[in-house]
Amino acid sequence: MSFFTDKVIWITGASSGIGEALVYALSEKNARIIISARRIEELQRVKDNCKFNTHNIVLLPLDLSEVQELSVKAREAIAVFGKVDFLFNNGGISQRALAGETPLELDRKIMDINYFSHVAITKAVLPSMIKMGGGNIIVTSSVNGKCALPFRSAYAASKHALHGFFESLREEHFKDNVKVLMVLPGFIKTNLTLNALTKDGSAFNEMGQGQQKGLLAKDFAHQLLAAIEKDKKEVYIGGSDILILYIKRFLPTLYYKIIRKVKTV
Repeated sequence: MSFFTDKVIWITGASSGIGEALVYALSEKNARIIISARRIEELQRVKDNCKFNTHNIVLLPLDLSEVQELSVKAREAIAVFGKVDFLFNNGGISQRALAGETPLELDRKIMDINYFSHVAITKAVLPSMIKMGGGNIIVTSSVNGKCALPFRSAYAASKHALHGFFESLREEHFKDNVKVLMVLPGFIKTNLTLNALTKDGSAFNEMGQGQQKGLLAKDFAHQLLAAIEKDKKEVYIGGSDILILYIKRFLPTLYYKIIRKVKTV
């Protein structure tokens, strides 16, 4: 029996990348899974691609930018199986634009999708977790949640904000057995860069060099599930790129020399 067998798992951003890989990995472990993203046809594609346990995979489309609607979606998610044991706050969007050229409304949009949506969903799910004696909240941050790089000001801000909120939440509710895991991916081979927003709100439509050479999403998913089983509080998953986190902490002068030389767009 798997650690995740019969557990109810809700994954946002489940139609591509990390979220999609998590669906496949967890379906093999006989979990009961609620999958969410904007496009129901893509959610259906993900479900159809699962080879295991498809009768326990439920589609719940939502738009993370519609923050005011997410508490309703959370109630719908809880109603599917009567609870949520694991909440994967995973959906999000990146950015490729200079801070000074990014309109404030675009900063707000990125914050809504990457930060406020996860806060709204978590606040709606939290009371049920406390009532049933605990739960697990997994938050997809980024290396940019600790190392802000050029052309990602709003993206980095949203990821930094996640750490502030969820690390506080962890301490507030550790006696309620509500566990919080902050996940910092390095370069993962997904469409994150392709879909990143430019200064006019259009998609960047280029695959970043880091993403091209990044860790496969399926390998990321398996490493993340292993970290959950080990009750980690924070985990870095990627290749040699995650070394930048340690360089910034212990060798800050070297860190600034590095990021000012590397191609970051």
